Amino acid sequence: MADSIITFDGVHKTFGEGPEAVHAVSDVSFEIPAGEIFGVIGFSGAGKSTVVRLINGLERSTAGRIIVDGFEISSMSESQLRKVRPDIGMIFQQFNLFSSKTIAENVAYPLRLAKWDGVRRRARVAELLEFVGLRDKAKAYPAQLSGGQKQRVGIARALATGPKILLADESTSALDPQTTYEVLELLRRVNEELGLTIVLITHEMDVVRHLCQRVAIMEAGRVAEVGSVYDIFAAPKQEVTRRFVQTALRDRPTPDALTRLAHAHPGRLVTVPVVDDPEVAGVRNSAFARHGVQAQVVYGGIIEISERPYGSLTYALTGTDAAIDAALAELANTGGYEEHRRELR
Repeated sequence: MADSIITFDGVHKTFGEGPEAVHAVSDVSFEIPAGEIFGVIGFSGAGKSTVVRLINGLERSTAGRIIVDGFEISSMSESQLRKVRPDIGMIFQQFNLFSSKTIAENVAYPLRLAKWDGVRRRARVAELLEFVGLRDKAKAYPAQLSGGQKQRVGIARALATGPKILLADESTSALDPQTTYEVLELLRRVNEELGLTIVLITHEMDVVRHLCQRVAIMEAGRVAEVGSVYDIFAAPKQEVTRRFVQTALRDRPTPDALTRLAHAHPGRLVTVPVVDDPEVAGVRNSAFARHGVQAQVVYGGIIEISERPYGSLTYALTGTDAAIDAALAELANTGGYEEHRRELR
């Protein structure tokens, strides 16, 4: 992939030795272009947090190559890594702020380590607090801030030294839905206005849907699937991916819901995916009418992914079996359908 700023090439990370060894990351390979928002998602224990710590050298790989902004992180000494890390900012789930320092002092901390002079430091802190909407909180302490405000401070601190890459490890999982949305929108501004590459570690597919352009799905230390967020939602190839997609969408009825729908509505129950193609959508919308089939929407959900619609609708179809079969034959050629006969037995 051209202009990749992060490359994982056959990376392994093992903790411990012998029969007690834990293979946290196994043969992981992917590339992230500069300027992208890339998600890494997995259930607990999938290895996603280890991946993010490998990017900035907080963990060292057991095998394979990790290249970040032209540097082979996996082969660098600790003293060499210290020179590279200012270009890699990081924000955390629990904020990791110094409780005894003011908000301004927290943001200034990495600048002190980088030996910025006082005038430059104060100007940079004011600029960053303005960017995250907290300039009036400069003299406050972390205990006086809400969770969302604390995370904004964490983002400002991570941006202090002007990094090229921002790593966000479960950065919204401790926040309520509205605050999560606000923090994700701030991260979008960081990407669009400052040009940073963002690697977002999460277990929430809705966070990926809202912010990321591409995503890697991890399971048991391995990458199960990588692709654009829309393609991952629209055509998941692995079972773990399908489970994650359903946590964000819930557009298909469960077996219990199908049983209730079958009792409440006559006819055959069919779920049809919603596709981002007006011509195909037009064919589908008219297929039932052309064959004299009555189609009642009884379940469904549609969301927007990368500014494109995605979801599905479940219909109760009434008419002759021949007419329904003819209509479904047309649907089979325009993205398919799922008939729920088996679930109702």
